[in-house]
Amino acid sequence: MLDRIKASLPSLAPAEQRVGRLVLVDARAFANLPITELARRSHVSKPTVVRFCRSMGYDGLSDFKLKLAGSVSEGVPFIHRSVDVDDKTSDVVVKVIDNTVAAFLKYRNDASSSVIQKATDALEAACKAGKRIEFFGAGNSGIVAQDAQHKFFRLGVNTIAYSDGHMQVMSASLLGPGDCVVVISNSGRTRDLMDACDIARKNGATTIVITATGSPLAAAGNIHLAADHPEGYDRYSPMVSRLMHLMIIDILATCLALRIGSKLQPLLKEMKNNLRNKRYT
Repeated sequence: MLDRIKASLPSLAPAEQRVGRLVLVDARAFANLPITELARRSHVSKPTVVRFCRSMGYDGLSDFKLKLAGSVSEGVPFIHRSVDVDDKTSDVVVKVIDNTVAAFLKYRNDASSSVIQKATDALEAACKAGKRIEFFGAGNSGIVAQDAQHKFFRLGVNTIAYSDGHMQVMSASLLGPGDCVVVISNSGRTRDLMDACDIARKNGATTIVITATGSPLAAAGNIHLAADHPEGYDRYSPMVSRLMHLMIIDILATCLALRIGSKLQPLLKEMKNNLRNKRYT
């Protein structure tokens, strides 16, 4: 992003060039400063700061600062570097957390809201029609599938989660038009998940896949929610992909909860009260 700004400077108006140079001098500070201070340091007006951001292809200052913060965070020390045997505990803490934060920021910048909306529409339609909603995953993705079932169950949505390949294939065989299945896999190359997804789609069910771009599973689903984070299996690396999948499930559950609306409030309140009554004081 910074390289693109630098290359674009000659084509900008002189006042906008001053804003661009301020970004290049200290991108982290630019992402955190209010527009009044940015204008003062650049010796331009506040509208000029906004014009610069739009000249770079962003909706405005807020959108520009959001993307800039993500770009800066992806370039901080330790990110995408392996843990070394000589690392101190403080180094390990920084590396693990920064890798995770960088992956989340990258997903935030790359995520397609239109695809997420399409997935939410499918889940809402299945929910309102009383159709089946199921979650399939294997290994660590199976844990995400179980968590997804829990989150949707809290919304009063009846769902099933399967992590066993045979159960996934058998369950997919029973799905039909109007049903919805969410298939989760980091690599997108698990045979059982591929088979289950193919069967469900052929039977008319809507298949939502959460997997890496370009994987076989990505092409097998009706709706693809791209989750791109390669895990380094030849060395230690944080299990960020599972956290990313959990975050995507959170987004879908929250979007569906907002669609359900006021009917959900008394249900959640009663659920919380019942759970509170079971706790020791």
